[in-house]
Amino acid sequence: MPTPAPVSFREALKFWWKLGWVSFGGPAGQIAIMHEELVTRRRWISEKRFLHALNYCMVLPGPEAQQLATYIGWLMHGTRGGIAAGALFVLPSLFILIALSWIYLAFGHLPALAAVLWGIKPAVVAIVLAAAWRIGKRALKNSLLWGLAGLSFLCLSVLQLPFPAIVLGAAVIGALGGRARPDLFKAGGGHSAGQAPHAPALIDDTTPTPPHAQPGRGALARHLLAGLGLGGGVLALLFLVQQGTGLLPDLALFFTQAALLTFGGAYAVLPYVTQAAVGHYAWLTTHQMMDGLALGETTPGPLIMIVAFVGFVAGWAHDPLWAVAGACVATFFTFLPSFLFILVGGPLVEATHDEMRLTAPLTAITAAVVGVIVSLALFFGVHVLWPQGFAVGQMPDWAALVIATAALVALVRFEANIIRLIAACAAAGLAWKLLPGLF
Repeated sequence: MPTPAPVSFREALKFWWKLGWVSFGGPAGQIAIMHEELVTRRRWISEKRFLHALNYCMVLPGPEAQQLATYIGWLMHGTRGGIAAGALFVLPSLFILIALSWIYLAFGHLPALAAVLWGIKPAVVAIVLAAAWRIGKRALKNSLLWGLAGLSFLCLSVLQLPFPAIVLGAAVIGALGGRARPDLFKAGGGHSAGQAPHAPALIDDTTPTPPHAQPGRGALARHLLAGLGLGGGVLALLFLVQQGTGLLPDLALFFTQAALLTFGGAYAVLPYVTQAAVGHYAWLTTHQMMDGLALGETTPGPLIMIVAFVGFVAGWAHDPLWAVAGACVATFFTFLPSFLFILVGGPLVEATHDEMRLTAPLTAITAAVVGVIVSLALFFGVHVLWPQGFAVGQMPDWAALVIATAALVALVRFEANIIRLIAACAAAGLAWKLLPGLF
């Protein structure tokens, strides 16, 4: 079978734009779509090079599927290719979430929309629990890691320690424990490239690294200065517009910090975002955060795009234009570090094609993330199943509990499609709230 013809930048743009509109299913689904399209169908990149890039993205903070798209786009067409692939992966989701956020805030009081959201919320609780289950099966390989997950759960739920402190503590435990007992901190569930023969790809196993992807101090410095300069320039402009303080600079600073802590994916950092956005800044309420997560689950793109909803709701108190600005600022500063990680670190990764290994600190962080996600599920579950407040003897919302239980069984036992599951739960909510005669 012949090697595929070179792919033009314009052709690649069409693919990345299409991918942004169909990338449902969370990171696993998005990576599966890219693998099917890029490795199997189009043969733009070989299995080994694809997984080599994925291994790097897995150890970074941030959305690994978006970073993988950025990496492959960069490998194919340089800096402009990486920026285009990463941006087009996110933009459709931003457009959709801005529209859904406006509908939610303008018409959320309507009974039909309220009923749909009521049905989706229990599904969200189940989705978060299922995420903890999936990560836990892969990451918790021994009793020590199970204990670390339990400790992180207690630190967040009972002691209410800040999320960054939990990540730092887990990293320290991993670093020290990895030296004393390295056998207990071996990563599980990693990706490795197979050795079976395959049809030739445009970027194959033995394809030389293109000039733009080779390590060099000049390129590293240019990308680093450009990224930091762009972020600093936009932040300075926001401070200037709001005379030193205000909503937009606060959004920029907070989501830059959050972007550097998203080890383990969006479900891991959501407790931190919720803790700050609801508790510290009071940008939105707990119920609005739940509704935002429900909306985020129904859109393509990374789940961390819920930050656009948070920024939109925060700006809505001023006016709709401020809401759109808030969504854009939150999204820009959440994803800017991801582009820097790829454009700056990519050449170092391409310098070797040996399989990358997760370090002991990362293994410990991943274990702690399981406890953090369970804590998030507990937080949301209490507010969804006990909407009037949790107290001893207080009965839950039994209908919501049934929906949550059925959704969890569908996800864990039958690996149900998330979009179809959400649609079914939305329909159940609509029927339960508006058509009581059917029951």
